[in-house]
Amino acid sequence: MTPTRLKWWANWWPPFLFGGVQVEKVGEDWRFARVRLKLRWYNRNYVGTQFGGLLFAMADPFWMILVMESLGRDYIVWDKAAKIEFLHPGRSDVHAEFHVREEDLNAIRKGAAGGERVLHWFAVDVRGKDDTLVARVHKQLYVRLKTARR
Repeated sequence: MTPTRLKWWANWWPPFLFGGVQVEKVGEDWRFARVRLKLRWYNRNYVGTQFGGLLFAMADPFWMILVMESLGRDYIVWDKAAKIEFLHPGRSDVHAEFHVREEDLNAIRKGAAGGERVLHWFAVDVRGKDDTLVARVHKQLYVRLKTARR
């Protein structure tokens, strides 16, 4: 999979396509992604703002994919836990930018070097058009070396 192919695939994936989620960019080095959720008549909640399930869905797969691709095929990477904080009503299109930091990758590599599992939290802000902080999505990843058996 290439970043360009992931972007194309994700934009045609039915849950994203029909929910109004659009992947705008995936970095060639797998360290960045930008995702937008358009506010439409068919994806609003009961009070006319961004539906919370779609706010979560727009962020759901990206930490796992970006970290997996950044670490390489010697590692197993899975989602372990997640939570979302709703901070402000989403009254416009929203976006999220994922930045995989080298410090996080180094901490994961170091923790997994002896065959141990690593549980690492990541967070992404979901922001509105005017940069209002609408939600914060937290994802915990489980990572270990493939050669280590537990």
